[in-house]
Amino acid sequence: MTDLAERRCVPCEGGVAPLTRVAAEEVLQRLDEGWQLSVDGSNIQREFRFIDFYRTMSFVNALAHIANIEDHHPDLELGWGYCRVRYTTHAIRGLSENDFICAAKLDAIALR
Repeated sequence: MTDLAERRCVPCEGGVAPLTRVAAEEVLQRLDEGWQLSVDGSNIQREFRFIDFYRTMSFVNALAHIANIEDHHPDLELGWGYCRVRYTTHAIRGLSENDFICAAKLDAIALR
């Protein structure tokens, strides 16, 4: 889907500015249309839907694997048939390229 899914996250310990809203909107165009930028531009979120709890949890386990490999972890809300994912880079209180890299990786596994 996008070259973002092929990239790796770079550790972010702070000290850099988050992406501007304009920059975030540009990168957002490279993701599935389900991703939304928050009003304040500090995070992106998407809801994934599944036909049952088993598939939801399978997706969450795959997501957890990606998060651990990339060392970049989203906030999740999940229940029967859905998982809401929100990415932000906590160290900079806003968005970094890491958020979009991980979102692209989720888009890739959600298509399978």
